[in-house]
Amino acid sequence: MSNTKNGGSSSYLFTIVLVAVIGGLLFGYDTAVISGAERGLQAFFMQAKDFTYTNFLHGITSSSALLGCIIGSAISGLMAGKIGRKKSLFVAGICFFLSAAGSYYPEFLFFHKGDASLSLLVVFNLYRVLGGIGVGMASALCPMYIAEIAPADKRGTLVSWNQFAIIFGQLVVYFVNLVILGDHIAPKMEAMAEGINQIVNASALAADGNWSITTGWRLMFLSECVPAALFSILILLVPETPRYLAMIGKDDKALHVLSRINGDEKGKAILAEIKSTTTEKTEKLMAYGFLVIFIGIMLSVFQQAVGINAVLYYAPRIFESMGMGNPMFQTVLMGIVNISFTMVAIFSVEKLGRKPLLIIGSLGMAVGALGVALADSIASLPGFIGVISVMIYSASFMFSWGPICWVLISEIFPNTIRGAATAIAVAFQWIFNFIISSTFVPMYEWSPSATYGLYCAICVIAAIFVWKLVPETKGKTLEEMSALWKNRK
Repeated sequence: MSNTKNGGSSSYLFTIVLVAVIGGLLFGYDTAVISGAERGLQAFFMQAKDFTYTNFLHGITSSSALLGCIIGSAISGLMAGKIGRKKSLFVAGICFFLSAAGSYYPEFLFFHKGDASLSLLVVFNLYRVLGGIGVGMASALCPMYIAEIAPADKRGTLVSWNQFAIIFGQLVVYFVNLVILGDHIAPKMEAMAEGINQIVNASALAADGNWSITTGWRLMFLSECVPAALFSILILLVPETPRYLAMIGKDDKALHVLSRINGDEKGKAILAEIKSTTTEKTEKLMAYGFLVIFIGIMLSVFQQAVGINAVLYYAPRIFESMGMGNPMFQTVLMGIVNISFTMVAIFSVEKLGRKPLLIIGSLGMAVGALGVALADSIASLPGFIGVISVMIYSASFMFSWGPICWVLISEIFPNTIRGAATAIAVAFQWIFNFIISSTFVPMYEWSPSATYGLYCAICVIAAIFVWKLVPETKGKTLEEMSALWKNRK
């Protein structure tokens, strides 16, 4: 442990950040758990006698959490300002836990377990929306919390660990789902999940005790209760951020946290700098001009508009269409590649800066998207060209727009508007997540080459946007951002 008086405690900082990034892990876990559960869930609701569970309804059920994400991100700024970053993260943890438990047992109190119905479907989706609210809040608050705790020279690296946790959470749930299913992936479930209920009787299959239909999908959602409970407990043990404490007049507590992290002398200097930028606690959103808000929103828009979630959510479908072996194996391989390249960002963001990584990543994604488009349009090209292009596309995102967008959103906004501005930016992120995710399948079925050609063009535009408008924030304190934007008004 470093000496608190001279250099602060690195182990104290590490412990705090480790707790915060569990929120990122839950973000990834909750958004990916549906990928393993959706087939059994579809088969379960196809048993309902009071309505027909169509593919359209299944699409809504599979993506209902995204609606909660929009709500959660939109209210995160208000909650962060009213009750603080720490308490808001605790609320997010409770949302994760209740959603996981409710999705496991949506019949609680009002329905008989195992009886599928339209009312039960509505309740299930409400639980998923609740989990989405937790995801939306965590997606805005975890990077904000880490950024406000971390020293300027470590902030980019530490916030990037949140993206690593998101990807790691997705990979963990892929393996958890695989373990839960075991050898219970039955042809009966596969048939029902494909909608072939005119061939088989859904009720009869359930009566046969098909484990995947009756139990498997429930356990997948229940598994999230473990990390959710752990996060909810641990977040109560970490301090509130010194920036928020200073904004509400608790200077002594702010100084205590700053001194433990940075050392006594530097802690006092940072507190004085914070106080100089928080004298106006209720500054209007446009106090620093329109440009800072516009850049924050567009960073979020481009992070989704480049099309990455079309790859992450539908990877098995894409790999299957390329005819290159087991699509699930390739999906897991892509997950490992994603984690590896996220580490590239973690260890280079403070050396290379934010802008170079974003520009290089944008151009790398453009190359990958172009490769996918060419692989589809030129029949003579071997299938592995498309697979490699998808990997390049995904890997380029993971060392650039994946973590660096969160870093920038957490640090470009001045202290007095950070909560509200971050909430707006992240809400746009989830809105465009929904737009891209919901339009990908019809676009891909119409023309894969045109779809990825469009993503390629957007990647190039994103690179130009970063080059021309986004400021470099490497090494700058959060308080220096106020002066930067006042000068650019």
